[in-house]
Amino acid sequence: MKIYYKTKRQLKLVRLEIRRWLAARRWGKEELANAPSVYGNAIPKAGSHLLIQVLLGLTEIGPFVNPGFPPINRFEGNTPLDIPERIKELKHMRSGDVRYGYAACREPFLSAITGPGRASVFIYRDPRDQLVSHVFYAKDIHTGHGMHEYYNNVLTSMEERLNVAIEGCDLPGLGLPSIWERYAEHLGWFERDDVLCLKFEDLILNKEKAIGDLLDYLEGFGVEFSVTRPQAIEVLSQSIKPKKSGTFRKGQPGNWKEHFTEDNKRRFKAVAGDLLSRLNYEENDQDW
Repeated sequence: MKIYYKTKRQLKLVRLEIRRWLAARRWGKEELANAPSVYGNAIPKAGSHLLIQVLLGLTEIGPFVNPGFPPINRFEGNTPLDIPERIKELKHMRSGDVRYGYAACREPFLSAITGPGRASVFIYRDPRDQLVSHVFYAKDIHTGHGMHEYYNNVLTSMEERLNVAIEGCDLPGLGLPSIWERYAEHLGWFERDDVLCLKFEDLILNKEKAIGDLLDYLEGFGVEFSVTRPQAIEVLSQSIKPKKSGTFRKGQPGNWKEHFTEDNKRRFKAVAGDLLSRLNYEENDQDW
């Protein structure tokens, strides 16, 4: 099986060179050489698949290329990559390449993601919706998830599962950070002028503005698109097809209200601190 996936990778590398040649032919060799690489970053279950759909839509309006690889955290066959291998994946990105993955705001990721010619878009989501999405994904969709057996065979209610997801879990053989810990290592992205932070909810409910912000950000790297602003927004909007994602369940902002009990709310407030107000989801972290 390892030989199969290594061969698959080599074939994809050949395909990438063909795609880059076609992009240079379509948009111009110089335009491709001067385009930034674009990395879509996220916290798991916070909208990464929605974001990469939008970013890959860039290949239709400018000098960008879809390398066709898995997220930088994974090799072919969904095999996890350790940190040095993830850094290699990031550093191998060339001008115009579009990829995505999950990386905290710390070294060595910072140096590999940001810098001249490197655009980075970070998508974030209401942590309460992210928790609900995580539980359903681990329980029902991804049978190989580390929490799958625990959520199905030990815990018996959604309330219990959400409490574990909120507070974290460090039982033998299991490891799940608390909701604060999961977000805390990404908060640094909001402090960087060279990274664009987009709300998942805006890409669903306020698409035109969110995509406009993305276009403004990329134009700051010197990118010139081949279509008008309204046309570009339309193309990127049409690229959003949530149901084509293998991890799609509902994706509806505010879905947490259907699942959070009063006990879930109490525990979330105790663990998350000022997270919701920091992310502008609530004016007051306690009164919701």
